[in-house]
Amino acid sequence: MRHARGYRRLNRTHEHRKAMFSNMAGSLIEHEQIKTTLPKAKELRSIIEKLVTLGKRGDAHAKRLAAGRLKQSAHVDKLFDVLGPRYKERNGGYVRVLKAGFRYGDMAPMAIIEFVDRDTDAKGAADKARLEAAEAADE
Repeated sequence: MRHARGYRRLNRTHEHRKAMFSNMAGSLIEHEQIKTTLPKAKELRSIIEKLVTLGKRGDAHAKRLAAGRLKQSAHVDKLFDVLGPRYKERNGGYVRVLKAGFRYGDMAPMAIIEFVDRDTDAKGAADKARLEAAEAADE
């Protein structure tokens, strides 16, 4: 029986799982769309939903709680400055999980997890800015 089995362990230790989801949540907040395996995407969905709800609250305590779950302060800032106001009128359902076929190497089911009203220019924006800064420094 499956009593009291509230989450997927994903064949990882608690510390590894916590770090992995912290990194994945930060990447999703930064790029607003990431590709991962289907079980990881389904688990990440609940973590991100709770973080966006904290972003909607917007108070100092919520910011401290979110900073405890995320690794970089830039992700916390985007969560509270961009995503919180964007979903202020929405009652949950901030992200969607789309199935994306199977990975070539091991046939693992893949998925794309993205914000519902995402900014299409956010994906890869940091890399573009880094490349432009490198080109400007070379000239």
